[in-house]
Amino acid sequence: FSAITFAQCNGRYQTEIFNSVTKTTVNYSDVYSDNAHKMDIYTPDGDTEINRPLILFVHGGSFYGGDKTTADCVDFCESMAKRGYVTASLNYRLSNLISFLSSQEEQYTAVLKAVADTKAAIRFFRKDFANGDTYGIDPNTIFVGGYSAGAVIAIHLAYIDSISDLPTTPINVQAIVNNVSLIHGLEGDAGNYGYSSDVNGVISFAGGINDVNWIDASDEPLVSVQGDADLTVNYNCGPGLNNPTVLTLCGSGEMHPQADLVGVLNDVLVYPNE
Repeated sequence: FSAITFAQCNGRYQTEIFNSVTKTTVNYSDVYSDNAHKMDIYTPDGDTEINRPLILFVHGGSFYGGDKTTADCVDFCESMAKRGYVTASLNYRLSNLISFLSSQEEQYTAVLKAVADTKAAIRFFRKDFANGDTYGIDPNTIFVGGYSAGAVIAIHLAYIDSISDLPTTPINVQAIVNNVSLIHGLEGDAGNYGYSSDVNGVISFAGGINDVNWIDASDEPLVSVQGDADLTVNYNCGPGLNNPTVLTLCGSGEMHPQADLVGVLNDVLVYPNE
């Protein structure tokens, strides 16, 4: 079956069949115009296909650093675009280092703002599709992923389904959502409203989730890659950055058993002792 599919697609989506890509930088928010709301969109040169799957990739940096132009973002987006996907590497609002490390309320806020920004970027593409489809995407096949903090963003974007999922004690995270966006709730404050921010799957490189119970039977497929000795984002469950002042994150060692338990399609690549 795989061989037949591969032949029908001429290797598309599985191997690099295009030699080069074009990068286009856009401001993806219609509310904010700043570097935090810019993204680089990669499309394969010479491709005549339309209805192409889209992957949004989010950079790492512990929520107070990083950029869409870091090497892993560029490598991933170029490689997947050469396979025939449309890809995008995006910036998002970052926290202040001292504020982030000293306040778990600020940590929740940073994650929720980053999720809001990424949702606006997803809506940007669906809005563009409805107004001419500049990038030749399939709006029903959109994936979100990232590395480290970027993967944390992708995971929480997909698996926090409603404000009521979030705790009210010891920190009222539901109130933080409302502070980030007074009107639009989990959709955030970064614009492109009227279009869906739903995704069809999550790609996690060394990511984790604050509460594994947020992964439920209605959720999107998950593929993740992580070393089982990872303590920055704990492979099992532990404080982020291996710092007791940072919120708990549960990595691949806990997310995939939960996904199996509730019947969510998933796959994981584990690097032993890494």
